[in-house]
Amino acid sequence: MTSQQLSADETAERNVAAVDAHFHSEIQQDIDTAIDLYGDSIVWEAPARGVLLRGKAAVRQAYIDLFQSLHIHSITPIRRFVAGNLVVDDTLGAATLVGDVENNVPNCPFPAGTDVSLRVVHIFEFDEDGRIIRENAYELWRRADAAMADDVPADAPTIRFD
Repeated sequence: MTSQQLSADETAERNVAAVDAHFHSEIQQDIDTAIDLYGDSIVWEAPARGVLLRGKAAVRQAYIDLFQSLHIHSITPIRRFVAGNLVVDDTLGAATLVGDVENNVPNCPFPAGTDVSLRVVHIFEFDEDGRIIRENAYELWRRADAAMADDVPADAPTIRFD
């Protein structure tokens, strides 16, 4: 159903469900399922690293490359909200950089072997059919052993993968 046929609450629920499915597919490294949630004109941007991708094929390859160089240990969802056709998600991750980071994660500030804390605020934009047409990932890369002052709610769950 298009957004014009759904209430505002139904549209928000549909869009949040798409973000949940997208992240679940990424975590499972089921890249094709994650890509299927995008509209054909997807724009994917990581401004801090100077990355701008257009189209499903380019984004798919970037995900394949990224997950070859990022071993995720855990994620902690911090907060999420919906505003019209946007879903904003703020998450903290713990990972180790592995493999060919220089080529697989353009402009990554750390080399392979580094344990990192990665704070990412995603802004997803949806079309009227519930497809993601823009994903902006605002990334803050820090060494895992660096002093950090993240305001994580006490009840925020940490999902561990190893």
